[in-house]
Amino acid sequence: MGDIKGFLKHDRIAKGNEAPEQRKKHFEEFSIPWNKAKYEDQASRCMDCGIPFCHEGCPLGNKIPDFNDAVHRGNWQEAWELLKTTNNFPEFTGRICPAPCEASCVLGLNNEAVNIEHIEKEISETAFKEGWEKPIVPTTETGFKVAVIGSGPAGLAAAEESRKRGHSVTVFERDNAPGGLLRYGIPDFKLDKSTVARRVSLMEAAGIEFKTGVEIGEDITAEVLETTFDAIILCTGSTVPRNLTIEGRDLKGVHFAMDYLKHQNQVIAGEIDSLNSEMDMAGKRVVVIGGGDTGADCVGTSNRQGAVNVSQIELLEKPPLARATSNPWPEWPMVLTTSTSHEEGVDRNWALLTKRFIGLDGRLTGVETVKIQWIDQARFEYQEVSGTEEVKPCDAVFLAIGFAKPETKGIVEQFDLALDQKSNIKASGYKTSKPNVFAAGDCRRGQSLVVWAIAEGRKAAVAVNQYYQALVPKT
Repeated sequence: MGDIKGFLKHDRIAKGNEAPEQRKKHFEEFSIPWNKAKYEDQASRCMDCGIPFCHEGCPLGNKIPDFNDAVHRGNWQEAWELLKTTNNFPEFTGRICPAPCEASCVLGLNNEAVNIEHIEKEISETAFKEGWEKPIVPTTETGFKVAVIGSGPAGLAAAEESRKRGHSVTVFERDNAPGGLLRYGIPDFKLDKSTVARRVSLMEAAGIEFKTGVEIGEDITAEVLETTFDAIILCTGSTVPRNLTIEGRDLKGVHFAMDYLKHQNQVIAGEIDSLNSEMDMAGKRVVVIGGGDTGADCVGTSNRQGAVNVSQIELLEKPPLARATSNPWPEWPMVLTTSTSHEEGVDRNWALLTKRFIGLDGRLTGVETVKIQWIDQARFEYQEVSGTEEVKPCDAVFLAIGFAKPETKGIVEQFDLALDQKSNIKASGYKTSKPNVFAAGDCRRGQSLVVWAIAEGRKAAVAVNQYYQALVPKT
């Protein structure tokens, strides 16, 4: 390492962000970059630790100590070249990844972890600014045609990796623009859509064709796909939301979180002229059910729209401030986290069960909750605490309790693909029950992280290439 005592000289510093009261006034990204010297000092904190557990924590296996060392030495281009060997889209992960690498950082044993994610973002932005990132055009064409269904992070990674190998690649997307979750599910204040468009433009320049507004299974059948393409990679995500089937669920004002987030993103993109009244939280009392990232995104979006107040309900107990002895390093730390959206204003509630939605004349007016006492969270056993029933007045509720499975109507049914016990597409080594059809990302492994989706897409492309090579006559 460039400075083996860097972690002793420099403390971890927080990312620079615009003040909450200011950033709530707009939907733009609000991170304030450091100067290059500060990034280089922070990168020097990466230890010469012998066994870099950050490699294990990162689903992509990013060469974190190596690119940190390059940044510390001021060689940003070398850092970029190292980062790109394992990560197709560090401009995405550097913004929205929860950084499992940092949770596994050896320095985290008795100090604060290295600022890996923030450094990764600066490496990628420097690369684009300096023109180091260019379309990857293959030198030879195989003539092998690959269709990628879905243009989220898994689909984009599968497409780019397949194109690198010289295959002809067409990406099909049912929405109006490519990006999937990146474009429609994540708020602009976390990931500006110009960043997604920039990557798509590079991929198009490399020869990848994007066909949007196409519903596979309806506009194009499985049979047509099979006769047109040699291999098909399904990257359709896990898009069936978990529901809360309790009294009052059909009241106006109760929404799935992703419908809400997508609507706001479409307005910002100009796909919709303005917010409809159901998705406009100005002057409303909002309750978000679910304590994960999607729930936090609803909090941030509601505040930006001008909600009167926002409450967030979590079924689980409030996490501790520090690791419990049963949750040692390098496991993912089950501790209390406060997102930037939480900083902007929210009433957070833990160990609350939603009993029913209350309404008047078909419209939501409140949520009835009760406190619970957990018996065993691992087995999901709890009991209600008598006498703690309460009604929270509200005008809108967003269900942010995750996704159950991929949609199977259409392409999956037409291919007659086998499913696993969780109703995900069954795929061993990314190969489905049909030899020329592959699956990657959330539709294969279930709801997960963007970084996992990229890793899945990369590996699916390898499996497709192996399939292609097995078809090529040996000379």
